[in-house]
Amino acid sequence: MRMKNWHKVAVGAVLAVSTAVPALAHHSFAAEFDRDKPVKLDGTVEKFEWVNPHSWIHIAVKNAQTGQIEHWRVEGGAPSALLRRGWNRNSLPAGTHIIVQAFQARDGDTRASAAEISFPDGHQLSLGNPTTEAVEAAQKRAEQEAH
Repeated sequence: MRMKNWHKVAVGAVLAVSTAVPALAHHSFAAEFDRDKPVKLDGTVEKFEWVNPHSWIHIAVKNAQTGQIEHWRVEGGAPSALLRRGWNRNSLPAGTHIIVQAFQARDGDTRASAAEISFPDGHQLSLGNPTTEAVEAAQKRAEQEAH
């Protein structure tokens, strides 16, 4: 009888831990990115990762101060959010020139979160990233009120 109860407890513990791990893997914008560190990235797509919980755009950007190429990772929305905005996994092929207004990672890494990307012709696409969109909108309102 005790063995059956022990088995139930063990199974319950495994299930509790396995469902907690995905929740830990997800993060809040404020925990990882700094709304006070806006960054403009003008570069070339190296790779577009169509993964959950966030898509990632890898871009090569020339550092204006050093002249060195930096490899940035830009967080976008989930594939489901991108699909609703007309994206698919082939929307950003390697070699595409893009401009990204984003917020840099708190740890100073070459990682950022962005609400949208634009192209040299001025065309813009939403990255389906609601938290970053809200932060960007709040900053724009603050700039308008200051003028």
